[in-house]
Amino acid sequence: MTLVLDERRVAMLEQFGIRWHAPNDIAASPESAPAEYAAPEKVATVPKIELAPRATGIEAMHWDQLAETVAACRACKLCATRRNTVFGVGDMQADWLIVGEAPGENEDMQGEPFVGQAGKLLDNMLRSLGLSRREKVYIANVLKCRPPGNRNPEPDEVAQCEPFLRRQVELLQPKVIIAMGRFAVQSLLGTTDAIGKLRGQRHQYSGVPVVVTYHPAYLLRNLPDKAKAWADLCLARSIVSQG
Repeated sequence: MTLVLDERRVAMLEQFGIRWHAPNDIAASPESAPAEYAAPEKVATVPKIELAPRATGIEAMHWDQLAETVAACRACKLCATRRNTVFGVGDMQADWLIVGEAPGENEDMQGEPFVGQAGKLLDNMLRSLGLSRREKVYIANVLKCRPPGNRNPEPDEVAQCEPFLRRQVELLQPKVIIAMGRFAVQSLLGTTDAIGKLRGQRHQYSGVPVVVTYHPAYLLRNLPDKAKAWADLCLARSIVSQG
C-alpha cells in the first residue's frame, strides 16, 4: 500500500525537522533515501573468528574502564564485522536514559547511537521537552555492536551485552528509562508482549522506572503513532518531575 500525505501532514513533518520523500522519489534516487526506507542490505558472511570470554568485574567498573572494556570486547560474533563499538553518548548525570536496540550502519561508522534520520527525529522529540542528547539525557543501545545487515539481535548477543547496559544504568541512576523499539523493550523487561500492550504503564529495570515507546525509525514509517509517542514522553516527564 502506498502512503500519500496531504499538504497538512507534510507541513507537520517539516515542523519536526523531517523532510518527506514520496515513494517514487525514493525509488528514483536510492542514494538520497533515508536508511529506514532503503532496501535491506545483504547480510554479510561472518568470518570464522576466535571469541574470548566476556570481561569479569563489570559490576564494579567506572565509566572509563567500562568504555574501554566494551571497545575491546570479543565475547560474541559481532566483533568480527563491526567498525566501531557504540558505547553511548550524553550527560553522565542524566535524569533521562534512552535505550535503543542496536547500532545501524551510520552508528557503526560514527560510533554514536541514534544518528541519521531516526536520530534527527529523536533529537527533535527531546528538544520538544527542553532536552538534548548532550544535557540531561544519556543515550545507549542494548547491543554495542552492529548486527550485520541490520538483522535482529540474537539471544546470545543480547545476553553478552546485557551486563554493560546494566552497569551503565547503575552508574547513571537515571530517574526514568525510555525503551525505544521492540527489542529494547523485550530485553529490558524480559517480555515478548507487544509495545502497544505495554505502553502507558510504569515498568521497572534494576529499580529504575521504564516507559515503553516506539522507535523513531518506526515513527518515520507510521506517522499516526507520533501522537502516541508524544504521550509516552509526557508520561516519562511526569515520572521525572515526581523525583
